[in-house]
Amino acid sequence: MDMKATEVDLMSTEYYVNRELSLLAFNQRVLAQATDASVPLLERLFYLCVSSSNLDEFFEIRVSGLKEKVARDLLEPGPDGLSPSALLETIAETAHEMVAEQYGVLNQALLPELEQVGIRFLARDAWTPELVTWVARYFNDQVLPVLSPMGLDPAHPFPRILTKSLNFIVSLSGKDAFGRHVDMAIVQAPRSLPRLIALPDGLAGGPQDFVFLSSIIHAHVSDLFPGMDVNDCYQFRVTRNGDLSVEDEEVDDLLRALEGELPERRFADAVRLEVADNCPKKFCSFLLRTFHLEKQDMYTVNGPVNLGRLRALTDFVDRPELKFPPFTPRPVVRPNSDIFEVVRRGDILLHHPFDTFTPVVEFVRQAAVDPDVLAIKQTLYRASAESTIVDALVEAAIGGKEVTVVIELRARFDEEANIQHAYRLQEAGAQVAYGVVGHKTHAKLCLVVRREGGRGKLRGYVHMGTGNYHERTVRAYTDFGLFTCNEAIAGDVQKLFQQLTGLGQVLKLRRLVQSPFTLHKNLLRLIKREAEHAAAGKPARIVAKMNGLTEPKVICALYEASQAGVVVELIVRGICCLRPGLPGVSDNIQVRSIIGRFLEHSRISYFENAAEPEVYCASADWMDRNFFVRVETWFPIQDATLAKQVVKEGLTPYLNDNTQAWLMAADGSYERVKPGSAKPRSAQLTLLEGLDKRKPVKPLMEPRRKRKRTSK
Repeated sequence: MDMKATEVDLMSTEYYVNRELSLLAFNQRVLAQATDASVPLLERLFYLCVSSSNLDEFFEIRVSGLKEKVARDLLEPGPDGLSPSALLETIAETAHEMVAEQYGVLNQALLPELEQVGIRFLARDAWTPELVTWVARYFNDQVLPVLSPMGLDPAHPFPRILTKSLNFIVSLSGKDAFGRHVDMAIVQAPRSLPRLIALPDGLAGGPQDFVFLSSIIHAHVSDLFPGMDVNDCYQFRVTRNGDLSVEDEEVDDLLRALEGELPERRFADAVRLEVADNCPKKFCSFLLRTFHLEKQDMYTVNGPVNLGRLRALTDFVDRPELKFPPFTPRPVVRPNSDIFEVVRRGDILLHHPFDTFTPVVEFVRQAAVDPDVLAIKQTLYRASAESTIVDALVEAAIGGKEVTVVIELRARFDEEANIQHAYRLQEAGAQVAYGVVGHKTHAKLCLVVRREGGRGKLRGYVHMGTGNYHERTVRAYTDFGLFTCNEAIAGDVQKLFQQLTGLGQVLKLRRLVQSPFTLHKNLLRLIKREAEHAAAGKPARIVAKMNGLTEPKVICALYEASQAGVVVELIVRGICCLRPGLPGVSDNIQVRSIIGRFLEHSRISYFENAAEPEVYCASADWMDRNFFVRVETWFPIQDATLAKQVVKEGLTPYLNDNTQAWLMAADGSYERVKPGSAKPRSAQLTLLEGLDKRKPVKPLMEPRRKRKRTSK
């Protein structure tokens, strides 16, 4: 169908995919990795665990938010037209199917294949007499002392159940020691107990045998109720609202407020109930009533209620042949180099995890002990609990340097670690700020101010990145980082820190683009510029890589660019609300998602700009929150060689990927790309294979053939 652009309402709900359903579709792609025979077996188990953890967070944040809207009669639909109540019904249907698939993958594929390679999970009916004896001893020595069974009667109300904890509902008969009739009890498994127990070598006859804690408790639950009859017990788990309810504007001290709120999150309103699939209806109904949930909120499972805990298997099993092969990141900067001297020679680009993170750590560490360094300014959104970077900042503050750290206390599920970092830094004498009221500080910035030259001139050295200063996740996330001592950029970063720690009006930046002030309008301007180039017959193309795309005005601008004839190629790992391939609307837009060994986390934007390309990296996705309620940075890659390198490593391999890529259809569904008769190409594998050398930088691959511009 040929449609004129002027006849199309690009804000119509039919042109937008629902955000939550798109997020579930992403998790489905993660789960698909657990069924991929080309992926090492233990890594397949890891993907299953990730899909389970992702689903947990989905219920904690997304589903809980929708339930709150329904409870408060906030029923206005989103850009896709779905109301919160209708969306909850669709989510329940999709999530039930996904949970059934997760346990199908576990029971029908992974467990049998693990058993074939000598890794067994022994059910109670497979226990030998020797194992029965060992389990009894383990239960009495390690488990029984920390269990506190709770019989339910008027003096023993239903206990407070921790979110995502392992619990059992127990059916009893008979009288207790006080002559009371008790027919039901709750047993809570403390989180201190491992959910997976490795058996001594040779005890059960296999080389690597394990039992689940749930099986051990189930086998000995009668020991908790002496003199009574235990009819049976059934495991269950409840997921609660994981969002914090602190209102920034209404508290005097955000850190203290969060400290008070964090413990309560463990007992917030329930949003999901998981129970064993053999749990009787009466117990299921009782649990649903107790947690104030509906039938659609209950998920029956054939296996452990928390698949994510199976991740511990990789700690027990040393089987390199069942995991991804190890690799050594490239040492972009020579060890023991003066990092400031290296940066003075020219900008440095790092591509993690393919390039080592060591230069970033060294940048802060050397600054901490360099007598010529006067000040260090750093943002921290997520950092590892044991952070070498935080250690260096503490050392610098103790040493008398001016250290300013903007810590985002509300980085979801990392609040506690960030609070501890804040205390350490404050005690060392650093100036610590918690960002801006109403806006999360998501920018990744580090500024070092150094006195140089005979006249004592001050020079700023900057590191900017697309990812966090987190020394653990940097090994598993793909991200870009840039070192520079460019005067304009250093000046912009100085202004950003001034803005984050002080008060005053918006400061004009020379090179960087910032949310919530200029990023959104600048992105719209650049997209429009490509459309104008295409309309004028000039080279026009947009290639962008991000984690999520949801903002309606940006989506509308991309539709208009497509109608003008711009080839738009989007690499969106997760949520994508844009519909590609709609006749007359998005013919020239392709959306692909890459799911592989590493979590794709870098944000890159390429604009052809009439054969004068511009390349940007950013901390921000193209989502409402990143544009309007977060402090973000978008930085240009000004060095032409480095800009080509970003394209060569961050975009081209992903556009060429035909093994780990999924193409999005107009209806929001995804289909995995297959190489067919072509040579298999994996972006991440290509980058890993190139670790030993940097090949000459080549220009961006030839674009897809664009369709003719829609007539107006």
